[in-house]
Amino acid sequence: MIKNIVKGIKAYAGTFKLISTLGLWKYFGIPMLISLFTATLIGFAAWGFSDNIGGFIAKIWFWEWGSQTFRTISDFLGGLTVVALGFILYKHIIMALSAPFMSPVSEKIEHHLLGDLHIHRDTTNAAQLWRGVRINVRNLLMELLFTIPILLLSLIPFVNIFSSVLLFLVQSYYAGFGNMDYTLERHFKYDESIQFVKRNKGIAIGNGIVFMAMLLIPVVGIILVLPLSVTASTTETVRLLQEAKKVTASTTPQKNLHV
Repeated sequence: MIKNIVKGIKAYAGTFKLISTLGLWKYFGIPMLISLFTATLIGFAAWGFSDNIGGFIAKIWFWEWGSQTFRTISDFLGGLTVVALGFILYKHIIMALSAPFMSPVSEKIEHHLLGDLHIHRDTTNAAQLWRGVRINVRNLLMELLFTIPILLLSLIPFVNIFSSVLLFLVQSYYAGFGNMDYTLERHFKYDESIQFVKRNKGIAIGNGIVFMAMLLIPVVGIILVLPLSVTASTTETVRLLQEAKKVTASTTPQKNLHV
């Protein structure tokens, strides 16, 4: 698991060069705008609702002594809750809406890595969008299922240190999941893709760790997160598909997997 997480992280090396070499920047214009617009909306929501949630949490403290301290803690937990839920909504929204743009990018990278293969796209933009929505709604529900108990654990002193790390890893997994599916949709049906990512969850987590970390970089991270994460994910997913004998490089591939 740890080894695959590291591989998922290291796959980001050389992504700028690969995007430039293949002339892929033009495909990222609209997804970048979607990312920036969505992040702005969620940021305003977080600003507006964190105090309200903090006040709601503070009501469970009935005693006078320590009430101010607990209110401070409640405001922090309110902010953490909004940020956690905001990150969840943000990544699934942009991944679903960007599917018609990211899938062709993934295909071009796969062709570059494997050579002139029989990669045929038999789906429309609408079908790619529906696949993206379906995968991300499923992942959103699963992520919330894990996130809510973790947020409750964050109410416990000292335990909240570990719960925060666990929350980050859960979010990273589903971020990487969405990125991997841009490639998997050409090779697997919906259920098969889910099983494939489960078997390679380390790669998904590694890809998602950098994805989530980039969101902490103001503006620049939000703009570049999709181009870099999708490129990194595609190179690793293609490698996994080769190892699983699902794809084969042509006799004269354009590049090996260490671009």
